[in-house]
Amino acid sequence: METNYSAPQSPNGSDTASSTASAARTTMQDTKGAAQRVSSTLRSELSNLKDDLDSLVNRASNMSDEELSQAHSQMMAKFSSMRYAARGIANQASQQFNRSMETTTEYVKDRPMQSVAVAMGAGLLLGMLFKRR
Repeated sequence: METNYSAPQSPNGSDTASSTASAARTTMQDTKGAAQRVSSTLRSELSNLKDDLDSLVNRASNMSDEELSQAHSQMMAKFSSMRYAARGIANQASQQFNRSMETTTEYVKDRPMQSVAVAMGAGLLLGMLFKRR
């Protein structure tokens, strides 16, 4: 007795698991590119902030109380801006993680046997690696 299993088809005839995986890869690539741009911007802003702080420390002995107070306010505003940007990056990372979890869950639901096989293979490989130590 021969059993033919075909993957679920979307209305246009394509494999839904493949299209889900493809969409997930595209989303991850887009998010990764955006995260890299934000990360490089954040790094440059942190570098500028460090330079400003070093300059302020070098000039602090020659500054009046009013100038120090103004410099303090400016530095605190920059720190606040950096904190806000870091929170934004953390939120984006959290959203990407949640989307990845949803995509993985859908994939496992669409292909349970393949998912079990991959998990077994990964477990076997990890077991062999830890056994050597």
